[in-house]
Amino acid sequence: MPSEKLEKSSNFVLKKLNIMEQNNSQAELVRESEDNSEHERSWRDVKLTEWISVSVLCYVNLINYMDRFTVAGVLENIQTDLKVNNDKGGLLQTAFIVFYMAFGPLFGYLGDRYSRRWLMAFGVALWSLTTLCGSFMTNYWWFLLFRAMVGIGEASYSTIAPTILSDLFVGNIRSKMLALFYFAIPVGSGLGYIVGAETAKLFGSWHWALRVTPGLGLLAVFVIIVFLQEPERGASEGSGHMEASSWIQDVNEIIKCKSFMLSTAGFTCVAFVAGALAWWGPKFIEKGVALQGNGDGDDTIAFRFGIVAMISGLVGVPAGSMLAQHLRPRIRRIDAYICGIGLLASCPFIFLAIFAAKFSTTLCFTMVFFGELFLNLTWSIVADILLYVIMPIRRSTAEGFQLLLSHALGDAGSPYLVGVLSEAFLIMLNGDSDSTATTTELTNSTVTTISPSASEAAVNEFKSLQYALFTTCFVEILGSLFFLLNALYIVEDKERVERAIHGNSESLLINEDQQPS
Repeated sequence: MPSEKLEKSSNFVLKKLNIMEQNNSQAELVRESEDNSEHERSWRDVKLTEWISVSVLCYVNLINYMDRFTVAGVLENIQTDLKVNNDKGGLLQTAFIVFYMAFGPLFGYLGDRYSRRWLMAFGVALWSLTTLCGSFMTNYWWFLLFRAMVGIGEASYSTIAPTILSDLFVGNIRSKMLALFYFAIPVGSGLGYIVGAETAKLFGSWHWALRVTPGLGLLAVFVIIVFLQEPERGASEGSGHMEASSWIQDVNEIIKCKSFMLSTAGFTCVAFVAGALAWWGPKFIEKGVALQGNGDGDDTIAFRFGIVAMISGLVGVPAGSMLAQHLRPRIRRIDAYICGIGLLASCPFIFLAIFAAKFSTTLCFTMVFFGELFLNLTWSIVADILLYVIMPIRRSTAEGFQLLLSHALGDAGSPYLVGVLSEAFLIMLNGDSDSTATTTELTNSTVTTISPSASEAAVNEFKSLQYALFTTCFVEILGSLFFLLNALYIVEDKERVERAIHGNSESLLINEDQQPS
C-alpha cells in the first residue's frame, strides 16, 4: 500500500535524521560515559571471575621468569661442569631468546584469531617439559638445544597474556592490572636466582635447580584450562564485534604507528640492559668480591642479587604505573616522559655499580638496587602504551612484533655480546700483562722470563667483564632518547585508536537501527 510505504519511508528518514543530529554528541557521550565509569571503577568493583583470571596470569608470569633466570643463578656451576667459557655461557641465554623472539610473531598471529587460553596452556606445557629434559643433559650442545626450545613455549604466553588483560579492563584499572602483572617479572627473576642457587646448594648439583619450575608449570597448565576467563577481543572498549584483518594489513598498520615503533625501540634498550645485568651480574660481583679478599662467600652473591632484584621490582614497577596514573590528567604525554627519564636516571647508578664491585659489595648492591628501580619504572607503562595505541584486533600481533624486535636487538644478543667482549678484552689485558710482567735479564747469557701472576689473571678477568658491562650505560642513554621522541606522537596515536573504536561502535548501532523490523 502507498500509505505503508510512506510510513516506512518517513520512519527511515526520521531515524536517519535523528542519527545524523545525534551522531557526534552521542559519540562524545558514549566516550565520556565509558571514561567516567572506568575512572570511577576501583579494586572493589573488580568481579571475582576477573580476579581469578588476573591471579592465574600473574602466577604464570611469575614462574615464567623464575624459569628464565634459574640458569643465571647457577651459571658459574654450569660453566664449570660443562667446561665452557663466557662466550658459550652467554650463548645459552641468547639461544633461548632467539627462539623466543622468532616464535613471538607466530603466536601473535594465532592469538588474534584462535583460543588464547589453549595457546597459553600449550606454551606453558612445552616450556615446562623442555626445562625438565634440559636438567638431565650433561653435554653442552644438548643443553643448549633444550634451553632454546624453552623459548618457544614462553613466546606463546608472553605475547597473549597482556591482551587478555586489555580485554577485561580499560582506563586506569587496566594500568593497575598491568602493573600487577609486570610486577611478577622482577619478583620472578629474583626468585629464579634464589631458587636456582639454594636448590643447587641443597642437592649439590645445578641440575636440580632446573627441576623446580616444571612442576609449578604443569600446575599452571591446569589453572589456565580450568579457571582462566577468555573475554571477547576488545570487549572492555565496546569493540567486541570487530573482525580481524589480514596479517599483512595488521603488520602494515602496526609499523605505521610511530609511537608504537619508538616505544618498542626504547623497550629494546631496556631489554638489552636487563638481559646483560641479569645474566652476568651475579658472576661479575662474585669476581669483585674475590678481589676484595674480605672473606665474603661467593655462594651468597646470587641469593643477594635475587633479593635486590625483587625489592627493586616491588618498588619500581608499581611506582611507575602509579606515577603515570596520577599525572596523566595534567600531562598527557607523561607515559613517554617517565620511561625516558627513568632510563636516564638509571644510567649513573648502573655505572657506579659496575665501578664499585671491586671495592665495596654493599655499595655495589645499593647502586644495583637504584639502577634497576629506575629501569623497572618502564615495564608496565610500555605495555600500556602498546594497548592504547594499537587496535584491539591487532594487539596480539603487535605484542609478537614488539617481542621480536625488542629481543632480537635487546636481550637476545646482550648476554652473548657481553661474553664475547669480555673474552676479547681478556686477551688484550693478558697481552698487556705479558708485556709488562716479562723482564729479560742478560746475566751470563741466561734469559729469565717472569709470567703474570695468578692475582693479575684474576684482576684481568674482572676488568674484562667490567669493560664489557659498561656498554649497558650507552644503551640506556639511547633508549631514553627513543622514549622522549615518542612523546611527540603518543597522544595523537592514542586518540586515533579511540576514534576508530568508537566510530566502529557507532556504525554498528546505525546498521542495527536500519535493519527491517
